Amino acid sequence: MGVNDAASLFNRLFQSSPYDRFLPAKAKAVTNSILSHLEAGRLRKAVSTLFASPFQFPFPLYARLFQLCSAKRAIVEVRKIESHLVTYSHPPPTFLLNRAIEAYGKCGCLRDARELFDEMPRRDGGSWNAMITAYAQGGCPDVGLRLFWDMNRKEVFANEVTFASVLGSCAAILELCLSRQIHGLIVKYGFQGNVILGSSLVDVYGKCWMMMEARRMFDEIENPNAVSWNVIVRRYLEVLLHSRRALKYTELLLRLAMMRMRTPEARELFNKMPERSIVSWNAMLTGYTQFNLWEDALNLIFLMLHEEKCKLDYVTLGLVLNVCSGLSNVEFGRQVHGYIYRHGFCYNVFVCNSLLDMYGKCGCLKSSYTWFCQMSDFRDSVSWNSLMRSYASHHLSEEVTGIFVKMQQEAAPNEYTFSTLLASCADIFAVKHGKEIHGFTIRNGYAKNVFVLGAMVDMYSKCGLFDYALRVFQEASPGSVILWNSMILGCCHHHRWEEALQLFEFMKIEGVRADHVTFLAILQACIYGGFVELGTQYFDSMSNVYFIMPHLEHYDCMIELYSRHGVIDELEEFVKNLPFSATISMLTRVFDACREYGDSKLGNWAAEQLNQLNPQEEVDPCRTSALL
Repeated sequence: MGVNDAASLFNRLFQSSPYDRFLPAKAKAVTNSILSHLEAGRLRKAVSTLFASPFQFPFPLYARLFQLCSAKRAIVEVRKIESHLVTYSHPPPTFLLNRAIEAYGKCGCLRDARELFDEMPRRDGGSWNAMITAYAQGGCPDVGLRLFWDMNRKEVFANEVTFASVLGSCAAILELCLSRQIHGLIVKYGFQGNVILGSSLVDVYGKCWMMMEARRMFDEIENPNAVSWNVIVRRYLEVLLHSRRALKYTELLLRLAMMRMRTPEARELFNKMPERSIVSWNAMLTGYTQFNLWEDALNLIFLMLHEEKCKLDYVTLGLVLNVCSGLSNVEFGRQVHGYIYRHGFCYNVFVCNSLLDMYGKCGCLKSSYTWFCQMSDFRDSVSWNSLMRSYASHHLSEEVTGIFVKMQQEAAPNEYTFSTLLASCADIFAVKHGKEIHGFTIRNGYAKNVFVLGAMVDMYSKCGLFDYALRVFQEASPGSVILWNSMILGCCHHHRWEEALQLFEFMKIEGVRADHVTFLAILQACIYGGFVELGTQYFDSMSNVYFIMPHLEHYDCMIELYSRHGVIDELEEFVKNLPFSATISMLTRVFDACREYGDSKLGNWAAEQLNQLNPQEEVDPCRTSALL
């Protein structure tokens, strides 16, 4: 309800209010003036009029003013209303002081709310609820939980509102043990049929990764509403998105298996939802895009477009454009572009930047630049960075420099801008220009950013100035894996394989945790340096020590390592025990190695696999024995 509607309603209410008969004539006139200000949307003027009046007003007027101030986050007005209420009402009614606490909480003034709470002559359950909710919504869930235990010790009866706020606080700090105790109290007090509390329990269990309990709780909700469905689907997706965190190797494999089972389970829950809001669609679509399940995402988009009640928002359009990028489906992206125009999203900067990014990733630089020019009135630094990144990805480094020059006339560059620029300089060995950018970052305070420093190390390495790269690395604070990766890759670029591996050992001593890029670099050092046994140890340590799931590139490196150095027995064991089907490029490398080193058994197997995968280009198994 808006301010004007509320004022009209109160005009009608006050005409028949019992307070009206006891108000002096002047008070009636001031009350009517306040209501007129509210009807005209002048909240500040209405409160100032009340504050200047030396008499008490009807209690419903105070209550409504507190509510309007909460909606507008008008903290100054809240203080004026509370001051007037306390001054001219002896004693002020508890329910109005509760409204004041709620208003302070909505405005983010927890200190004012707590002072009023502590000074209240009498408190009821609503007072405790208001204060606990204020802490929960104000980013202090731990304080709210302590207050709940004080409430419990003083034997103040908790109701549904109390438990909903407390469960929200538990979810914020992942307090699983306390959540289970609250669950028990909810059952004890007979609130287990409340759909809001049931949904809150699903939420807190899901956030604590107790998905079996979350699902059990969801199944116990007799009539789950849209919120309940959204919560359970979102929690399933969050577990999927974070299931690649560090785990022991066996736990990792188990979690991956569970992940594959839960993807359809989340979709099954989604399909069972009686009503799906746009939030539900976005949550499901986000899950697919995060796992690069582009075809599934596309099918979901088509299903969504057939829903008559489903109205796409800017978040949806950003996700749809991301799917277009993932599939390199520029034709579908152009259709989305038309939808954006027809439905008025062409002035939303988030959607416009997503569209710009889609054209760039699909390789349509002309369309990307045309759309960028059409955004002239409302583009930002993200827009400029996106255009630069598109050109840089196609090795058009000189154009990237030109875009940067124009950017400075319109938007402020940031660390991503300089990272892209330095990468472009490295691509065309423009060390002079790279040094100029280096100086620019120093003068403008960007030289300490880890992304800029990493790009700087990479640029100097690729331009042949290894000593410069080393100096940048040594002068930086070597606490970021990005810097270490850049330096290790720099060593590899200059064929300093042993130094690369030594850097990795120093990196471990410094306590910097390696990532998948680090292992790509050191596996390359092992390939070209001939460290077969060491490469095997590093690859095994990814899963066993660092709990990093190897990517396709890491498996490629190992096949290259064994093939290049003729370690055929290890190659055979490795390629036949891959956790996925070997790709054509892998099998081709194995086949070529068998030809080179004269292993017909493995070569024939590789040839058969290649012929199954690519029958158009049949490989003759006899070629493996041609050199014997």
